[in-house]
Amino acid sequence: MDIYSKIDELYDKRRQVELGGGDARIEKQYERGKQTARDRIRYLLDEETFVELNPFMEHRTTDFGMDKMDANGEGVVTGYGKINGRPVYLFAQDFTLFGGALGEMHAKKIANVMDLAAKSGAPFIGLNDSGGARIQEGVTSLDGYGQIFYRNSIYSGVIPQISVIMGPSAGGAVYSPAITDVIIMVEKTSKMFITGPKVIETVTGEKITAEDLGGAHVHNTKSGNAHLSAKTEDEALDMVKTLLTYLPNNNEEKPPIVEYEVEDDHFRGDLTEIVPYDTTRPYDIKKVINEVVDQDSFFELHKDFAKNIVVGFARIKGQPVGLVCNQPRYMAGGIDIDSSDKAARFIRFCDSFNVPIITFEDVTGFFPGIKQEHGGIIRHGAKILYAYSEATVPKITVIVRKAFGGAYVALNSKSIGADLVFAWPNAEIAVMGPEGAANIIFAREIAESENPEATRQEKIDEYKEKFANPYIAAGLGMVDDVIDPRDTRLKLIQSLEMLYHKQEERPKKKHGNIPL
Repeated sequence: MDIYSKIDELYDKRRQVELGGGDARIEKQYERGKQTARDRIRYLLDEETFVELNPFMEHRTTDFGMDKMDANGEGVVTGYGKINGRPVYLFAQDFTLFGGALGEMHAKKIANVMDLAAKSGAPFIGLNDSGGARIQEGVTSLDGYGQIFYRNSIYSGVIPQISVIMGPSAGGAVYSPAITDVIIMVEKTSKMFITGPKVIETVTGEKITAEDLGGAHVHNTKSGNAHLSAKTEDEALDMVKTLLTYLPNNNEEKPPIVEYEVEDDHFRGDLTEIVPYDTTRPYDIKKVINEVVDQDSFFELHKDFAKNIVVGFARIKGQPVGLVCNQPRYMAGGIDIDSSDKAARFIRFCDSFNVPIITFEDVTGFFPGIKQEHGGIIRHGAKILYAYSEATVPKITVIVRKAFGGAYVALNSKSIGADLVFAWPNAEIAVMGPEGAANIIFAREIAESENPEATRQEKIDEYKEKFANPYIAAGLGMVDDVIDPRDTRLKLIQSLEMLYHKQEERPKKKHGNIPL
């Protein structure tokens, strides 16, 4: 036997590994409307950039006939490559082999590539398609999950971590994606749950389908566990590519600035028409966003969850920014439990990766009600305060209309660390809305008046004039400037340029104790 025979043997083994579970199982994968692990990698990465790692790693289990089963690639493909010329590391679980179930060596492959991603300072992507723990391997499978969870946690905020759910993700498997920065799900084919429908029916008697229990729609609308929903696998992978354009490779870099076609005029005349002067009339804050940011650059996260607040990435003059905006179309833009979690999580995501945060504020307050109070709105609302206060990236607020009570303070006010706060001239900044304030302050006068309704309106107008305007706050330095709404984009461009090299430290500590 000579060297060429050994080389032939090498290529034979590689071909065997690339077959995964074999042709029949690959065909079944296609019949389910799913691609193979290698198909997904080919689509996601730049052409001919993928370098596979640990292709010949295999399990060492002999029980339950495992010693007689082929383990080509151990049910997961790992390696590195490039997306739009930038380095990324990734794994793709192979459902054609052991149903993508995680065992000791499967986990070791993933852990190895995660460590390399962290050492290299590059984003890490997980393409999840797994039936859960490999039961035949017992507790070593559970230990494998722990190895991955640990790395998800330790590397959180160091490198961007993105999870794409492309099939089942059940039991302990769901906790790895849950720790990552963004979860993308594919409609109809991806599922996430701790316990499946059969177990739930056995234990609680409740009957539900897998789709209704843990499908993409459920996690994007009800639980908030997923950030994005795609109709197809390709669309989900395209979302990964788009998302990465707003993020740096790691926490020590700034986000990439894209080439921008310079405009002669940043004046936005339509803004005065989009936002009604009457504070009781709703409007769509996304129209304001799209007027202010670069054309077609807004990339929304959590679009269908907690719709009373809007979060997402965009660009202003080519520079990535994170947007946190009240949405008056829902709940008058008030903040409730879910929107508190949604906003706080996104604020911390931006701060982790040096993305400036811009807040568009039009808030009536924290949403009232027994359900909210008993559900913990105090604890959840405090997360927003904590996240903004902790963040050291450039932080800019634009008060579009209403800014009342504790919600005004929570949404990046000067008192909790905003670098710049702008207000439109119609902004109302006060402890509470004029109607409520007048009812309390002038209760006796209104009650004793011959025409209580007229007196009430008079006192509302008086309170508005004296307190609910931006000039009181501007006079006290709580607002840096009152601006023409049509100049909002220009002011943000100037502010971002000024703050680009901002540096700010926090007291040295192990970590804070956010009110989770």
